[in-house]
Amino acid sequence: MTELSDTSSFTPLRSVLYMPSSNERALEKAKTIGCDGLILDLEDAVAPDAKPAAREAACAAAASGEYGRRTVTIRVNGIGTQWHDADLAAASQAGPAAIVVPKVNSAAEVAQLVAAMEAAGAPDHTTLWAMVETPVAILDALSIARASQRLSAFVLGTNDLVKELYAEHVPGRAPILPSLHTVLLAGRAAGIAVIDGVYNNVKDNDGFLAECEQGRQMGFDGKTLIHPGQVDGANAAFAPSEQAVTDARGILAAWEEGRGSGVVTYNGRMVENLHVESATRTLSIHDAIAGLEG
Repeated sequence: MTELSDTSSFTPLRSVLYMPSSNERALEKAKTIGCDGLILDLEDAVAPDAKPAAREAACAAAASGEYGRRTVTIRVNGIGTQWHDADLAAASQAGPAAIVVPKVNSAAEVAQLVAAMEAAGAPDHTTLWAMVETPVAILDALSIARASQRLSAFVLGTNDLVKELYAEHVPGRAPILPSLHTVLLAGRAAGIAVIDGVYNNVKDNDGFLAECEQGRQMGFDGKTLIHPGQVDGANAAFAPSEQAVTDARGILAAWEEGRGSGVVTYNGRMVENLHVESATRTLSIHDAIAGLEG
């Protein structure tokens, strides 16, 4: 994983928007949306008879270079479906930033996917994003996360997870919090990005913002989205606040000034190495976002 102090290569993933690849207007509109990432979808958002044409459109879009600084990925149909092999081969050849695969359940499946990507000629920059959305994947998350250097992110499939657990969608997400924490622990242990699941009610902005805040507090890198109207909220929620940036700068300044004195404080609080690392991370994210928006 790229060190966050290297802002030249760190890529924010605050807002990652699903777009149906069968919709030509949606693919065109995506060029103007201020999201950090796009998932050009070949799976849930595409009807069976439209999948071949959607595959062609997604691959052409990903290879076009017309999406600016956005991280463009393609979500293929899952392992075992009739479309998977053709999707994975075509996406590999198109060379997006990543290929998103639903319902990845084991380290063996990661190895299978990576081997297929490489056999199809995927360029080095095309990584694998594994969707974690089943009980078995949650329980095996660490081995999945460590299965390949080509795996660069986990994407939570919270709708499927709720269904598989026979749980309910409730404010605060209490029924799935242990699962979310488990995936975060595995992702951080392996040094990969972890992107939160979607919020289903596009008309409930307060509920959406509350879930974004929860996700940021938990430690997610960003959130997957189902509507362009959710982008600004996610971008704001997962960016360091002005106060956080001010505090980070103050911590680093105090650390430099107090080096060698034994005890360093900032605003009355003791500063240790762990605070310096957190402050450095905050400023790295802030600088990377400023570079995108500048």
